[in-house]
Order: sequence, then C-alpha cells, then structure tokens
Amino acid sequence: MFKNSRSIKENAISVDFLWTESDFKKIQALIYQRAGISLHDGKHAMVYSRLTRRLREKGFNSFSAYLTWLDDQDGSEWQEFVNALTTNLTSFYREAHHFQILDSYLKAWKYGEPVRIWCSAAATGEEPYSIFMTANQSLSRQHAFKLVASDIDSRVLNVARKAVYREDQLKNISETFKKVFFLRGVGRNSGMVRVKPCYSELIEFLNINLICDNWPFQHAFDFVFCRNVMIYFDASTQRRVLEKIHHVMKPGGVLFVGHAENFSESRDLFSLKGKTVYERI
Repeated sequence: MFKNSRSIKENAISVDFLWTESDFKKIQALIYQRAGISLHDGKHAMVYSRLTRRLREKGFNSFSAYLTWLDDQDGSEWQEFVNALTTNLTSFYREAHHFQILDSYLKAWKYGEPVRIWCSAAATGEEPYSIFMTANQSLSRQHAFKLVASDIDSRVLNVARKAVYREDQLKNISETFKKVFFLRGVGRNSGMVRVKPCYSELIEFLNINLICDNWPFQHAFDFVFCRNVMIYFDASTQRRVLEKIHHVMKPGGVLFVGHAENFSESRDLFSLKGKTVYERI
C-alpha cells in the first residue's frame, strides 16, 4: 500500500504484494542509475505490474524485500530488473520516411570503405531488419555494409536473433521483399515467418547500455538509428548520450531519431537536415 501519498484507488493498482511510495522512489533511482531512464511519478501502476513477475519468480511478498535482496545481486538479476522496465514498441519500417532517406543516401554512395550502420535500439529486431533490407537493395554490389544492432534488453535481443515473426507483422513489407528475405512457416509454424539465416547471420547483435562508457566499437559509423530512446532520458542524460554517439560517428554521418525527439540544444554536435534527421558535425 502507499504510505502518506496517493491511494491505491487513485493509482489503479490491485495490490498482491506490499508496495509503498518509498519502494517506487527507490525503483526510480535505480533505473535512472542503471539505464538513464527517468520514470515520472505517474508510472506507479506500470512499475508495479512489470516487476511483480520478478517477485513471484524469486519468492518475495514485498517490493522492499526484493529491492533489499537486489542490492546484493550480480549482473543477471540487474539485467532482469532493467528488462522489466524498458519499453519495446517497434514494427517493420516504422517511421517509413527514414528508410526512404537512407535509401537515397546509399544509392548515391561513392566511398570505397564498407558502409557502417548502427541501430542502437533494436528491440525485437524489426528495425534492424528493415535497415538491412533497405541497405541490401540500395547499395550497388561493389559496396559492402556492416550493420550492428544493439539493445539494453537482453530478452528482446534474443527474439531479434531468432528472427521469427507473425506473418501479419509484415504488412509494411512489399511482396518482393517478403520473397527475397523471408521463409514462410509450414505445418505447426503456419502463419509465422523467419528472416532467412543467410541474412540474419550478417547482423551483429550486441547488448549495449547507452549510458555506459564501454561501447565496443572499433570503427566509426556512417549512419546511426537512435529512435524513440531519448524520450526516456532527462536533458543531461540526453546530452551525455549524444556526445557519445557523436564520438562514434564519422563527420558528416547521419543520425536518425524519433518523431518526438528534438536536439536543437546540441547544435555543436549535430545539425538538423530534415524531419528528425541530423548530420554529425
């Protein structure tokens, strides 16, 4: 229950576990510390519902007991904690104008080195596979490309690696691309599709926390997709991540961001080139 704060009724939470305002405040601090995510005060119900599975699996009857135990745990349970509180909304060719812009850049590509692309919030894989299909079809055969796809959530990365989807998730993909890039399931897998392994195996999937300093990149990127991630960060964290992205991009490289994200306060790093498209200075 809540102590000295909003009532359970006001927060629309059906309580099966002991849950206090101080628990929520501690979770706010921990997820900010671990992932840079700023949870506003209206997220009580979301946090409660997402973390109760961890309490059930670990045998706790209160959030306080779970959080005390969590303090003494290694990386595996912390990863589960972060996984539970991250949001992974995605689809193939979401915000389609970005792929049209990428297509135009790649068709005009004249450099000899491989094109390097980073999808920094891969989620369940729809975004990196959309990038891959675009690059595969846009670049001339003499131009190789390298695609790295990362996410902070280890569970969704496993889904992305498996590359299996419901067939109705391909509604934004042309019939030609469906035939080129996907295998249709038969029998008990009817209604499902899988990205052909000869393509999915070409993408490097990595578990990367954007607020950490141990990004494992050896080469700078020409294109970075960081879409609908910064909306979960406060201004200081946004600036810190943008500086890090700037550091791993080539001058003139292109950054694609989400439709609700605006980085006009970081003109020293990126200049606006179109609708949610920035160029690395």
